[in-house]
Amino acid sequence: MIQDIETIDEFLAHRTADVEEAVRTAAATEIMPRFRQLAAHEIDEKSGPHDLVTDADRKAEEFLTEALVKLLPGSVVVGEEAVHANPATYEAIKGEAPVWIVDPVDGTRQFVHGDPGFCTLVALAHRGVLLASWTYAPARDRLAVAVRGRGALLDGEPLRAGSPAPGRDLEVATSHPDYTTDDQKRALLGLWTEGVSPRACGSAGLEYLAVARGELDATAFSWEAAWDHAAGLLLVEEAGGAHLTLAGEPFRITGGNALPFTAARDAATARRVLGLLSGGA
Repeated sequence: MIQDIETIDEFLAHRTADVEEAVRTAAATEIMPRFRQLAAHEIDEKSGPHDLVTDADRKAEEFLTEALVKLLPGSVVVGEEAVHANPATYEAIKGEAPVWIVDPVDGTRQFVHGDPGFCTLVALAHRGVLLASWTYAPARDRLAVAVRGRGALLDGEPLRAGSPAPGRDLEVATSHPDYTTDDQKRALLGLWTEGVSPRACGSAGLEYLAVARGELDATAFSWEAAWDHAAGLLLVEEAGGAHLTLAGEPFRITGGNALPFTAARDAATARRVLGLLSGGA
């Protein structure tokens, strides 16, 4: 049983490559063989026609659940599909055990439509603190890894988010209106202003990667599901970026955040986006 943060640090110092191998293997065995090969009976709706799950999601999560707990005995897994089946399992994020937060296919809608814009997201957290994350885009064979205090890498090369160029419109990926409350819609409307170029987001994990790479200036999201955000938030942080909720506080994976929230290339951009969201609210 993992008892303390020092033991987890030792794990991260020596076993991140093993986690990477598990993520790549899950994608190679359970996701990519089904990409552009899905039969109708392998696709189901969850909450509605835009909220899909496939056999690839289920099988990849099952694979990762077994592999990750084996790598770190005493840890637990909070996966999107397991939580859908039993919402009470989400509470493990607030527990004392190290927790793996897993989204087996982030961007399932894109996956179903044969679009390569999807990824597998894995994050490791302990007592509400994000410690490491893996963002893998298998159709593009690109892997980003972040370890708290040790930086972020994309395919082994350092990631730096940098800062937006002065005088250029901010490019911001936002929640789709279909998934927002009326109050959140009003807040997000604050982005429709001079000097900002908002657009609807795709895979959240790939949007965070774009911020960490300096290709996107910020996100503005209105939902809390940890599997969508945990990996990307640490990736952005370790690339030099920042994240803030509508209350002016960093996003907490344990929940209770004031929404919407932003993740941005730097702290100044995060504050600018937050000001626009607050103005809209």
